[in-house]
Amino acid sequence: MNISILGSGAIALANAAWLAHAGHAVTVWSPGGQGASALKHEPLRCEGLLEAELAVCVADDPAELAAAADVLLLALPLNGHRPVIDRVLPYLRSGQTVIVSSMNSLSALYLFEQAAARGLDITVASLGTTVLTARRSGEAQVRINAKRQELGLSTLPHARSAEAMALCRALFGDVFIAHAHCLETVLTNVNPVAHGPLALFNWTRIERAEHWPQYHYMTPQVSAVIARLDAERLALATAFGVKVRTIEEHFAKSFGATAETLAEIAAELHAKRGGPPGPTDVGTRYLSEDIPFGLAFEVVLGEIVGVDMPATRTVVEASGLVLGRDLAAENDLVGPLRLRDETPSTLLRRVRS
Repeated sequence: MNISILGSGAIALANAAWLAHAGHAVTVWSPGGQGASALKHEPLRCEGLLEAELAVCVADDPAELAAAADVLLLALPLNGHRPVIDRVLPYLRSGQTVIVSSMNSLSALYLFEQAAARGLDITVASLGTTVLTARRSGEAQVRINAKRQELGLSTLPHARSAEAMALCRALFGDVFIAHAHCLETVLTNVNPVAHGPLALFNWTRIERAEHWPQYHYMTPQVSAVIARLDAERLALATAFGVKVRTIEEHFAKSFGATAETLAEIAAELHAKRGGPPGPTDVGTRYLSEDIPFGLAFEVVLGEIVGVDMPATRTVVEASGLVLGRDLAAENDLVGPLRLRDETPSTLLRRVRS
């Protein structure tokens, strides 16, 4: 297939390498303009789970990217979803499939409804997290650390769920399970629940740019806070009528962890993997993305369905205090999606389209 990837970070390049190695024609576009420039004159070098050198194409603009694509894969930080969707929308065409990897804040619903408003009949497949975990190790080099053993997938429109499932399995293997709708996919994403407290309580290490293996510093008390946030996420899911995995079940499915408690799982993963290293940049996505587009978004959902989320709200506010910003206000999807006007039934009707 002809696959176009929106993004040029670690996850985008990992997907590019994986799909090119499988024989697909892959085109990469960097919305910032420079992230993929090295790939114009040298191969993409991949290490770790996949060892290969691969040729990929580079598009100079969204028009060129969309024109080349049967399938588009959105692999961007969450704070880039809406602006990049807005840039590529004019060039999409009916019949294309867009895979959002990974989706939060219902960015897939925004894409689907904006495309429909333009008269476009596209399919949007949403992944609850990324298929691959990766680190960029050079201008044209990426290291794939792991491939998840299982992750959820939802589709808009719902009637094309079987086709989207078949497509994603053809691209990445039989690792997907069907979600009822994209709201369920949002609520399966445990990254904000884990990343927010982990970054907040290790902030001095981040600020000093220290090396710190993050599972080692997911100490029992930090794990206890993460577990409280996870309990609120589970209550939110129940209120919307969906059942999602606990964070402990997520680690078991994604990384094969066998311990029972979160603190024990963190110790097990540290012993097995020795990492990954925690962030060392004060602009880390653990706060800049996962707070506004993850935890703050969950608070909005809680307001819609009447679920109080005091621990989640506390982490949102404390993270904003550390950064000196109103992180909840940085979510640029809540307003355009008109979520504050929704009831549980009307929101569920939209995500079940």
